[in-house]
Amino acid sequence: MVPLLQNYAVVGDAGDPLSARVFPAPLRRDRTGFQRDRDRIVQARAFRRLAGKTQVFTSRSSDHFRSRLTHTIEVVQTARDVAAALGLNEDLAEALALVHDIGHPPFGHAGERALDACLKRHGLRFDHNIHALRIVEHFEQRYAAHRGLNLTLGVREGIVKHSRDYSAKTHPELAPYFLDQRPPLEAQIIDLTDEIAYLTADLDDGVESGFLEIDDILDHVEVVRNSYRKVQEQHAGVEPKFLFHEALQLMQHRLIDDLISNTQMLIRMADLNTLEDIRNFPDRLALFSRLVEVQRFEEKKYLYDALYTCEPLEREHANATEVVTRLFDYWMDDPERLPASYVAQLESEAPARIVADYIAGMTDSFILNQFEQMEAR
Repeated sequence: MVPLLQNYAVVGDAGDPLSARVFPAPLRRDRTGFQRDRDRIVQARAFRRLAGKTQVFTSRSSDHFRSRLTHTIEVVQTARDVAAALGLNEDLAEALALVHDIGHPPFGHAGERALDACLKRHGLRFDHNIHALRIVEHFEQRYAAHRGLNLTLGVREGIVKHSRDYSAKTHPELAPYFLDQRPPLEAQIIDLTDEIAYLTADLDDGVESGFLEIDDILDHVEVVRNSYRKVQEQHAGVEPKFLFHEALQLMQHRLIDDLISNTQMLIRMADLNTLEDIRNFPDRLALFSRLVEVQRFEEKKYLYDALYTCEPLEREHANATEVVTRLFDYWMDDPERLPASYVAQLESEAPARIVADYIAGMTDSFILNQFEQMEAR
């Protein structure tokens, strides 16, 4: 049974401009264009490499911690739930959730900051959304007739705009992606379903790592404390770790339900009925309520203060910065040391961008291997 879409959802049929591809592709009666995009993303090498990229903790710490790939799968689950509840195009939401982190370099946000700092010395910047677009449009090579995955315009726009807006003045190369308009709701929900997934998972992994204590979380994070008390009332005498797991699930449901209900309310209040209405509205509409937004901010601050900047992770971040920076400088000193496929691009791209592209595609284990080889020379 085909889900009933709201009038403001992306239709995604053959006549929808957002279904257009740069290169012609035969239509398939058994799959929509966005379903085919989903399959192309899952089959991409860059997607598979997410299994070897840090979310918060490196894979060397434990097999149980989230990687970029397992985090992505959790975002997909939440994005489809929210899209279905809002009457949106679930296939588009799923494709965008699958691809939303594909542009991240190794070592999580520490690696991204280090790579950006390296590029700034050469008048450039690293942006994982724009890099993700470069991956799907250029770096992936799976087809005989063209480079890239040849994704639909709707997915490519969502890659660029799901988490932030860009100015045509500062990013003229992104002009085809309707920079003067808001993205469809299918793209808008990705940023917050991403947050719901990692706010839940990072507390879970933080306790599993031993860096966070359940009692300390309950003292500082209201949304978790409220959920924990409800679970505790229903399961008296159960070990705290099991109560905590249940509380995280309850918290996640609370955030999902609030995102759905508040977005619906904002659409009704603004009397928006079509996709054009959504696009031309001055603000994004996929938002938490004011109360939940305060609770979300409190949890994010707690995670930053208690986990992301704790001493053991700061040591990992410092190591990541050293590895990325020294390898960047090593290849910048002599770009001919790069693999032949990257050397071939030196005539058309700035060397700093090419080196950054090479590093950004690496998994944690591969970049560490490259670092060891450099040190041995």
